[in-house]
Amino acid sequence: MEGEGLSHGIALFNRSEYFEAHEVLEDVWRDAPAERKRFLQGLVQCAVAFHHYSTGNRVGMRGVMERAIRNLGECPADFRVVEVEMLVGSLMRWREALDNENELPPLPKIEIAASGL
Repeated sequence: MEGEGLSHGIALFNRSEYFEAHEVLEDVWRDAPAERKRFLQGLVQCAVAFHHYSTGNRVGMRGVMERAIRNLGECPADFRVVEVEMLVGSLMRWREALDNENELPPLPKIEIAASGL
């Protein structure tokens, strides 16, 4: 289930269907073993953050995005199925743009790692 659900959730995220991505990824997170929960929670939080952004809630987006950056940055590298560094880098560029009221970067995408799904 995790691989199929994770793939589907990532596809939804990459199509900017953030609410739907959150729902799918949350189901994957709920059923995951303890050692994968932080990583999956970070992906859920990315979807929630950009859902908030899509509804104009930048304050909510900012708080959830910070938790996503923290959770993704702390997950062990040996089970990362996505390009976590690329995703975190994109989130950090969003944070910087929001903090400095600069032009926002492109919406982030979740890229599958070469050793991923």
